Amino acid sequence: MLFYVLKRFVAVAAVLIVISVLVFAITQVMPGDVAHAIAGQFATPDVIAAIRVKLGLNDPVVVQYWRWVSGILVGDFGQSIVMERPVGSLITDAFGASAVLAGLSFICVAVLGILFGVVAAVRKDGIVDHAVSIFTYVGISIPEFFWGIVLIICFANYFQLLPSGGMGSFFSSPADWFAHLALPVVTLTLTLVAHVSRLTRSSMLETLNSQYVRNARAKGLSETTVVFRHALPNALMPTITVLALDIGWLIGGIVVVEMVFSYPGIGRLLMFAIERHDLPLIQASILVIALIYCLANLAADLLYALVNPKIRYGNAAD
Repeated sequence: MLFYVLKRFVAVAAVLIVISVLVFAITQVMPGDVAHAIAGQFATPDVIAAIRVKLGLNDPVVVQYWRWVSGILVGDFGQSIVMERPVGSLITDAFGASAVLAGLSFICVAVLGILFGVVAAVRKDGIVDHAVSIFTYVGISIPEFFWGIVLIICFANYFQLLPSGGMGSFFSSPADWFAHLALPVVTLTLTLVAHVSRLTRSSMLETLNSQYVRNARAKGLSETTVVFRHALPNALMPTITVLALDIGWLIGGIVVVEMVFSYPGIGRLLMFAIERHDLPLIQASILVIALIYCLANLAADLLYALVNPKIRYGNAAD
């Protein structure tokens, strides 16, 4: 197991190196000139040339890449061209806001997804099961941005119950903070709750029809004991893995949701950087998002190994 964990960490490091190369290469071929963006549209050629020398833009690409990576390794992501602030501080502020949104959404997905799936499986072919099935089909079919627009129209514009965007302060007004988070969290969770519910229902039905569950019922155990003590722990193994993998989906959804609701997170920061051609901010934002995604996949592998001791990775040396 230890050897497997080490292999996974090495694989994550290799993936991050490849991603860093790709990110740097893409930003190098993007249209526009960084020096011209800094100097402004009325700058003279001499001013633009001086800025290029100052930033090292005339150096070979390999030298520029190594200088960028060396800075990242010591926590220096560079300076934002547009905001004229350290990129690290901008990423930290935006990441905190996104972490709150993603954390609340993930909790809702885990609790509601498992709850709906278990109830639908236990009440198979009943009203609840049919309702959950309809919800899963609709939830999986409709993208997040559409849910966001519908929720804004209904709850922000028509009923005027919740704000349509922005972020409140928890310390100033917890109620206002929660109100600003309500619609983005619901938008993020709808699709993932549908996905987790569907998987949990299928896994739970398979477990309820297994031989050891039938033996538990034959012993005279109550249905509650059979479901929650014998069936549920085994049925949750694939669900736990999918929940970890859904963190990656959550990260992708955050970029869209933050734009729809004008939420000041890392996804909106990335889109702002792309619009303004802020290369240091683009590079750092994508790299941080990729790091989170890689760690989520690593967590999925490790969680599956922990909840299922029968799994053997690789050869006997693992």
